[in-house]
Amino acid sequence: MPETAHNRSEFIDFWNEILVPKFINYKHILVDGLTHHSAAIFPSLPVKTGDKVLDVGCGFGDTAMLLAHRVGPTGYVVGIDCCEAFMEYGRKDVAAAGLTNVSFIEGDALTQRFEPEYDFVFSRFGTMFFENPVAGLRNMRTALKSGGTMTQIVWRTPADNPWLSMAKEVVLGFLPPPGEDARTCGPGPFSMANQESVTKMLEISGYENIRFKRVDAPVLVGNTVEDAIGFQLALGPAGEVFREAGEEAESKRDDIEAALAKAIDKQNSDASGIVMDSSSWVISATNPG
Repeated sequence: MPETAHNRSEFIDFWNEILVPKFINYKHILVDGLTHHSAAIFPSLPVKTGDKVLDVGCGFGDTAMLLAHRVGPTGYVVGIDCCEAFMEYGRKDVAAAGLTNVSFIEGDALTQRFEPEYDFVFSRFGTMFFENPVAGLRNMRTALKSGGTMTQIVWRTPADNPWLSMAKEVVLGFLPPPGEDARTCGPGPFSMANQESVTKMLEISGYENIRFKRVDAPVLVGNTVEDAIGFQLALGPAGEVFREAGEEAESKRDDIEAALAKAIDKQNSDASGIVMDSSSWVISATNPG
């Protein structure tokens, strides 16, 4: 059942009110930009023909569609996300592709009531934003059959991900860091970077056979320098700094954009645009039942 306005968390409200329009504006980066990363990860996912799969934080639905191809016509994929506007794109893409084995539901993975019917539960860059990660991970486990596998992909440290950290450092040269009262979408992209703490989270949540695999891959940050600047100032750590600074940020926009252009112009590029290094953990664990 979808979260109603009166029982949604402040983080879900922030996603829907502030971030959704910006994510849609930069959908070409947020979906196409992870092509290299997904290619490095998906072949090794423990998904079999005929499996039933839950995709948590499915966003625009691209991962749910990839999983639907993996499980084939005898399997099924359900994508869940707290932002209905994202899944509207997924439904259109699914219909255009002629897929009949994938559907989407609006909901909060922390509180959604699941039945233990899934062979595999997956989340790409979604669990990092859980308001209560242990509760979220535990609830994901309730969706798994006995012996089923959960795999989450999360970003490693800021130093390992200059595509997110570099722009923040540039912007902080002009603006103050966000205050404690800043509105936020949750703990943030690096909240699950520490292997020891995430292992403990998973153990408390009831998982066994916890495994970490590091994946390094390039990500697209923009088709052009101007595109990359817009993306950085709209979303991610640099975007948060810029957004929270308000009028001060706008008064310094020209100088900030010039500094970002200089930094971004030094990065590598390929046929699709400007690419930068990124690094993630692929973390898998099983439900003992």
